[in-house]
Amino acid sequence: MPRAGLDAAAVTLAGADLADELGFEKLAMGVVADRLGVRPPSLYKHVGSLADLAQRIAALAATELGDTLRDALQGLSGPDALRAAAQAFRGFVRNHPGRYAATLGARPTSPDDEYARATARVLESLAVVLRSYGVSAADEVHALRMLRSALHGFATLESGGGFQLGTDVDESFAWLVEFVDRGLR
Repeated sequence: MPRAGLDAAAVTLAGADLADELGFEKLAMGVVADRLGVRPPSLYKHVGSLADLAQRIAALAATELGDTLRDALQGLSGPDALRAAAQAFRGFVRNHPGRYAATLGARPTSPDDEYARATARVLESLAVVLRSYGVSAADEVHALRMLRSALHGFATLESGGGFQLGTDVDESFAWLVEFVDRGLR
């Protein structure tokens, strides 16, 4: 009999929280079971495997990032939207490094799975920013790849402690966003 209150969503949330605290690479079913106060076999009533849990965490992270971007972009366009999206993206990675790391190796299992839908929402939010600059439909995929690469690269380097030079990191991020803005204009 499954433990009362324990379901796939609770296991996923516990795994996501642990990934943020310990690092996604240290996530293990035993660690999640300990957090939830159950034995590891009990988790398999709710998630199929560690890979299944990782996919669920990736879907959760993409959903949360999509919500974060949507909320940040309300009523904005052009440079204001770019700055808001960039700050929201960076903030999400800084606050949820383990969740975000789960998205890096995730792949949709079907066109309509939760991860695919959530990722599409993230991309649509970024596409809205790009369209406000007049990026054509023919160039949208290229522009999305550029923007995601810039934001992802900066945020993951920062969250991994990759910026060791003495220059202020916030200043560098503002410089990056301004550079992207100039390029899009």
